[in-house]
Amino acid sequence: MNNYAAIESEEQQKLRWQVELEFVQCLANPNYLNFLAQRGYFKDQAFINYLKYLQYWKEPEYAKYLMYPMCLYFLDLLQYEHFRREIVNSQCCKFIDDQAILQWQHYTRKRIKMFNSVNNTQLNAATCGTEINEAQQPQMAAQQPGSNSAAGVNIQNGNTGVNTQQAQLVGSQQQSQQMNGTNSVNLGVGGPLMQKMQ
Repeated sequence: MNNYAAIESEEQQKLRWQVELEFVQCLANPNYLNFLAQRGYFKDQAFINYLKYLQYWKEPEYAKYLMYPMCLYFLDLLQYEHFRREIVNSQCCKFIDDQAILQWQHYTRKRIKMFNSVNNTQLNAATCGTEINEAQQPQMAAQQPGSNSAAGVNIQNGNTGVNTQQAQLVGSQQQSQQMNGTNSVNLGVGGPLMQKMQ
């Protein structure tokens, strides 16, 4: 290929590249292969060598330009003499054509199902994410230092009420301190709230 590139001009190289790209993609059509076989192209050694040369299209730097990647599969099959002989038969060609159509239909249905399942998963994840965020907000507020819920106050649905167990604990501490005649600043759990309430 490099020897030809040295002889050809840049314009000729572009033209050859376009012609080879188009020809390789035509190989994806079993009916075209049948047409070539019936006209004896696959018996010509020069044409068989040309098919070997075209295998450079399997390299990623070239394959990315192909719109019909199935042509590479048929290009591989054409390297075998047995396939070149069998493709002359119209029934063999029709069978391959039918199988290719079924594969495309199955692939399309499979892709649609896959896209739908991915979309549904993303939608469910987004919905669950908002529900989790809404559920975590009260918990996060309860964990923040200096918040009312940490001080023994339950805040649910906008109502404020003192937690009964903590209120009883604070109440018993206050009674014991009053009996001792001391006013301690440290009232234990919920102390700052109870100081504000006094």
